[in-house]
Amino acid sequence: MRHRSAFGHVHEHAFVNYHARQREGLALVNRRGMVKASLAGLAGLSLPTLLRHRAEAAASGRSMNDRKSVILLWMAGGPSHIDTWDPKPDRPWINRGPFGVTQTKLPGVLLCEHLPKQAAMLDQFTLIRSVDCAQSNHEPNMVMQTGHRDAAPRVNPKGHLIPCFGSLVAKFRGSNHPAMPAYVAFQRSRSHIGYAGYLGKQYDPFLANDAAKLPIYDLVGKDTGKFTTAGLFQPVLGLNVERLTDRKHLLGQLDRLRSDLDREGSMESLGAYQQQAVEMVLGRQAQEAFDLAQEPERVRAQFGDHLWCQQALLARRLVERGVSFVTLDLSYHTASGTWDTHGDNIPPYGGIQKGLGPLLPLFDHLITTLVRDLGEHGLLDDVLVVAMGEFGRTPNMGTQDSTDGRNHWPVVMSMCLAGGGLRHGQVIGATERDGGQIAQRPVTPADLAATLYRHLDVPLDAVWEDNRGRPHPVVQENGQPLEELF
Repeated sequence: MRHRSAFGHVHEHAFVNYHARQREGLALVNRRGMVKASLAGLAGLSLPTLLRHRAEAAASGRSMNDRKSVILLWMAGGPSHIDTWDPKPDRPWINRGPFGVTQTKLPGVLLCEHLPKQAAMLDQFTLIRSVDCAQSNHEPNMVMQTGHRDAAPRVNPKGHLIPCFGSLVAKFRGSNHPAMPAYVAFQRSRSHIGYAGYLGKQYDPFLANDAAKLPIYDLVGKDTGKFTTAGLFQPVLGLNVERLTDRKHLLGQLDRLRSDLDREGSMESLGAYQQQAVEMVLGRQAQEAFDLAQEPERVRAQFGDHLWCQQALLARRLVERGVSFVTLDLSYHTASGTWDTHGDNIPPYGGIQKGLGPLLPLFDHLITTLVRDLGEHGLLDDVLVVAMGEFGRTPNMGTQDSTDGRNHWPVVMSMCLAGGGLRHGQVIGATERDGGQIAQRPVTPADLAATLYRHLDVPLDAVWEDNRGRPHPVVQENGQPLEELF
């Protein structure tokens, strides 16, 4: 089964192995198919698994009753570090690029001129200018979303099976509320977002694109004037609430499907938690989290009408109501990503001036509004905001026969953090004068993983198993939490 999203991108449906619309016998649409279709929705939310892991955590003495969470702003394509968070204003144009700089709230620290709002709030952010992104690439974008160097499918045929941060959080932490999924993603392309891989489908992200009414943008960022249907929580194929709440009948139908599901390996089991899974879909916690109409007009106006900004507001609503990890795929295009600014002569993303330039004021508004909003809702000490892409970009302008673009640079990149109750108002690490190499304090993907897991109380010595039962530590390469932050 292939599904065309509201964004126009065709990809495998997340619940393809449940065969919800598959014809059985001579019936075109029957009650069994209806129940399977609804079960696919329950499986995607993975509540049975989440509840079981919460119970296991409680039995081991680990509490899940707090609000710690992460919002990952994924800048798909790889933003230029020199033209954002690590400017080189004293260098020749060929190196420094077309943008000027602005002074920040931190004395002596400069940012790109197109990030004035973040500059004014930099005491609430941490910039990391020395991220060692070796082996990272895109399509799929895995190394920086897993903390694992081998998660590079272009060179490792099994790289896509290494589980990402959000999926490992779903396994070892679970959600902060039993009626919410642990890992949610707003996905523009399957190749942009990390999945569970070896962990199994139950830890894949809950794809939220169609869970709320959101504007639809085309591949180059033009608002089409259309909206998603927000029909994800509506009963499918005629199943109504009265029918679903008839527990005895529903569970009887589910029991007859159990053997099929187990054979396909798409769920561990329905177990004792299946009634609670039904309650989640019928309940209001998840549905209300995705309902932007419940936000005061003042708050919605602060975020604005842009798709990414509305998704950021939804991310706050989701972590507020119990989601542990949210990823926003900040891209218009479904290929390598909107931040892949090779040059104006290399469509569709353009170069630094015309491609990256328009993105920066939008991103500046999004991230600062999100951080302020988290603070206003008393969430900033619990929610860690992370903004990054796959890699940096070449120190010199003019790659690939362009005069205004930069190529991939998996040598060093910048990223920024805010919130999480951590120590901010600092810059970690530095690059050489031209921004091409790390000069001090290298930060590895494994260090990032350890930092995220420490924030989320995921044991740093935890291990996951691949399909052969071989154990793998969640933190690779002796990664260590960034002690500057704690």
